[in-house]
Amino acid sequence: MTQGAGQGPAMRTETLRDFRVPVTEPAPYAVSAGLPDEAPVYGEYPAYYEEGTLSVPPQPGYAPHPATPHAAPPVAHHTAYAAHEVPEVTEPAPEDDEFAGYTPTHRDLPVIGRGALGGPGDTVQVQYVPQDPAAAGPGPLYVVGDVHGYLDELVTELHAQGLIDAERRWSAGNARLWFLGDFTDRGPDGIGVIDLVMRLSAEAAAAGGYCKALMGNHELLLIGAKRFGDTPVSSGAGTATFQAAWLLNGGQRTDMERLQDVHLQWMSRLDAAVLEEGHLLLHSDTTAYLDYGDSIEDVNDTIHELLNRNDADITWDLFRKFTKRFAFRDEETGPGAVRELLGTYGGSRVVHGHSPIPYLLGEVGTEDGDESRGPEAVDGPHVYADGLAIAMDGGVTMAGKLLVVQLPLSD
Repeated sequence: MTQGAGQGPAMRTETLRDFRVPVTEPAPYAVSAGLPDEAPVYGEYPAYYEEGTLSVPPQPGYAPHPATPHAAPPVAHHTAYAAHEVPEVTEPAPEDDEFAGYTPTHRDLPVIGRGALGGPGDTVQVQYVPQDPAAAGPGPLYVVGDVHGYLDELVTELHAQGLIDAERRWSAGNARLWFLGDFTDRGPDGIGVIDLVMRLSAEAAAAGGYCKALMGNHELLLIGAKRFGDTPVSSGAGTATFQAAWLLNGGQRTDMERLQDVHLQWMSRLDAAVLEEGHLLLHSDTTAYLDYGDSIEDVNDTIHELLNRNDADITWDLFRKFTKRFAFRDEETGPGAVRELLGTYGGSRVVHGHSPIPYLLGEVGTEDGDESRGPEAVDGPHVYADGLAIAMDGGVTMAGKLLVVQLPLSD
């Protein structure tokens, strides 16, 4: 399967700590939470609704600014919630021929920037850099957990790992870097994150390495909010819309204002799963991937084909399924769920994002409200399910850590 920056050819075709019981994966892979089968499962963390309606609470009160190369990091992750008006949502413009074949990792194509470098419309020609014969073969493998718009934290961690330099340029030669999805929502600069990943994809390829990405549920959510807006969709919680769900789950107005066709095309072409050196990389800790094929290629092809139908209900169903979580957490059933995925798609370990490690450890969102062990304690991946699963979402939106680690782990 041809892949560039985590994408295939076009034709293939809060964080509030007082939330108590996160929605769990349905049986047989997790203990039932006592919720109906069609309980709402929208967004990165539990979202609750009034019976039969979709209720949109106030949103995080970030003070967003246009992305700059050296923007100051947020002072704190926990900010007051303040309502803002719903952004106008329009149907996406027809595909521009200029972007129809866009592949960020193609060495001879320009990178179309949207504020990631010097300003809107920046175009950077990436030159091919001959690889040192002594460095032949694949370089070290790295994975990045959920970013959720925290661009400054991402830059800090990538620099600490030697993957980028002080100018935010790829500096890791033939290293391989995978993002596990969820680039936007909740944090202040989701589009800036996407712009950076798109540019690094081209720069890494030119240096003999690669930077690729998987599709997360928040990519599906943003695509749906842009394409379908307030179009009603079928939901077990009553009538729902992508626009309302996007706002409910941390959608940022500045991200929607800066969202361009090139971003939508890039997101819609991301793969959902990949196998790298015995590691099955996924965004969500769910077995829903099994609904879309018996091989990784089938899963990715099926999801691309469904997205290309441009149907609100079909896209909603994709979003709903990949928002499920905790399939591997239960001590009795979790290892079996991981083994089923590995037995179907290959590999010896699943590496995923989506569910924050503090939730997996019971450090927040507990029934008794004990928050004595906060997410600040997270300083690395969480290995669980009999050592078969590695969780990579450190809870950056909860004052936790944005994780960038090298595989295999040394555990």
